[in-house]
Amino acid sequence: MGSESVRLAARILADMRQGEPTTPAMRAIRRRASKQIAGLDRDTVLELAHELIRRASFARFVAYELVQHHAAAMQSITVAEVEALGSGIQSWSDVDTFAPSIAGPAWRSGRIPDAAIRRWAKSEDRWWRRAALVSTVPLNAAAGGDPRRTFAICNILLNDRDDMVVKAMSWALRALAKRAPEEVTQYLAANREHLAPRVIREVSNKLTTGLKNPRKQVTTPVART
Repeated sequence: MGSESVRLAARILADMRQGEPTTPAMRAIRRRASKQIAGLDRDTVLELAHELIRRASFARFVAYELVQHHAAAMQSITVAEVEALGSGIQSWSDVDTFAPSIAGPAWRSGRIPDAAIRRWAKSEDRWWRRAALVSTVPLNAAAGGDPRRTFAICNILLNDRDDMVVKAMSWALRALAKRAPEEVTQYLAANREHLAPRVIREVSNKLTTGLKNPRKQVTTPVART
């Protein structure tokens, strides 16, 4: 590791340990750090991300967002570099920062191929299978979404009943439902025998109410006189 990335990592971690352990607080630290590293070359930024992760697993959120918001790093990132940043993911929070910040955007921009995501979906590691599904979410951030690639990953994991994968399947299809509701409705109908009940319930709710788990409407009693 270069001395610059080591020095920056130490300073960022000190700020993180002194701040509140909340997403807004961590994002504020990341934004300040992004301004400080804007002029650095992409290799140094990647080194910084790895140094943060090496020193503290809780720093993955900031590490990934630093790379995501550094144009030179994201515009030239390779599949090997993406997978190196994801090395060691072992919780839903690890995956749910890595996939939306790094893997999904890199896939969407063509920096990593469909084959890599399919390989993750076939992994024996539950966290990489979850990462494959969550990586579809950034594909569906724009109008129209990307049904073809989303369904291709979902098809691989249709019968996977690992809880972390099932929840990710629901998330992936709900994200697409915002952009392509008719396609998702047809997909649910065609795969009802294979999808987990949770996925069918939550995605159907999203399609019909706009919410994953809509609460029953509470009616305020009318005062009687």
